Order: sequence, then structure tokens, then C-alpha cells
Amino acid sequence: MGSTAAAHRAVMASLAGRASGSRVTLDASALQDVDSSALALLLDAQRQAQALGLTLSVNGAPDRLKQLAALYGVAELLGWPARA
Repeated sequence: MGSTAAAHRAVMASLAGRASGSRVTLDASALQDVDSSALALLLDAQRQAQALGLTLSVNGAPDRLKQLAALYGVAELLGWPARA
């Protein structure tokens, strides 16, 4: 996905201009090397989506990302099981 900053801009742009009540699905299947910055980006996208009245879902997330989310106790905020 390139740099985290570029990915963040792309994700936020995908949320902008959507009608309240819309569903937005992010495809995370291309993520290979994940760390807490990828998780932070998704959590920020989730907060932004909620603020805009959108429903955000993340598909294709690598197991490592789900494991990090579970470790930090935030998996359920992204709609994932608490234990990955």
C-alpha cells in the first residue's frame, strides 16, 4: 500500500462525500507487512466513518493484523473476533 501517510489519505478520501448510512468496504488483502501503524490507520478510518454516519467493514485482513488488533483489545471495533 505504499507509505502509511499515502494510505491514510486514500482511505480518508474513500470516505469523503459518501451519503450518511452508506456502507464502505476496505480491502486489506494487499497488506503484507503489517504493524501497529496499519492498525491505527484502520481505527482512524472507523472513527471517521462513524462520525460521518457510515458503516465501515474491512475485508481480507491478514491474520497478523487481526492478531495485533486482538492483542491491543481493539479487534471488535473493526468487527473482528476478540481472539484471532
